[in-house]
Amino acid sequence: MTTDLNLMLYTKLAGFRLVVLANRFGCDTDFSRELHDRLVDGLEAGMGRLRIIMALERSVLAGDDEFAEYQLEGETEIFGRFTINLLDELEIDFDTHEYRINGGNWVIALTADYTGVDLDYPELVSLTEDELGSLAPIIEDITRETGIGIYAARAVHAWWEGS
Repeated sequence: MTTDLNLMLYTKLAGFRLVVLANRFGCDTDFSRELHDRLVDGLEAGMGRLRIIMALERSVLAGDDEFAEYQLEGETEIFGRFTINLLDELEIDFDTHEYRINGGNWVIALTADYTGVDLDYPELVSLTEDELGSLAPIIEDITRETGIGIYAARAVHAWWEGS
C-alpha cells in the first residue's frame, strides 16, 4: 500500500474508534462494554501498526536506514494478516493433541480408557447478532470498509454445553 492508502485506512480506523466509543455509552451490560473495549483496543493496535508502516515508508523514501525496506516489507506482511479478536482465541496443536484458550495453559485433548481413544477439541461458536447488540452493524461496517477481519466467538466444548 502507498502512504496515501495507509493514511486513508488510518483515518477510517480512527473514525470507527470514535463510533465504537460513542456507541459504548449505550451499553447496558458489562459483557457489551467489554466487547466495545476490546474492539477499541484492536482498532488502536491497527492504528499503531499503520503508524509504524508509514514511518518506515518515510525512512525508505529518505534513504536514512538501509534495513527499513526489509522492515517495511515485514510489517506490511504482518498487517495483511491483522485481525481483531473480541472474545475467545483458540489455539490447537495437532501434533501434540493439545489446545489452549486465550493464551492460557495447554490442555490435552486426547483421552483413553477401556472403550478406546477419544480426541475432543473445543470449537469456536460465533456470537449471535443479539449477543453483539448494537456492535453488530459497526463490525460489519469496519470489515467492509477496511478489510480487517473481526472475530467474536466463544470456545465451546461438547461436554460444556450440558453443564
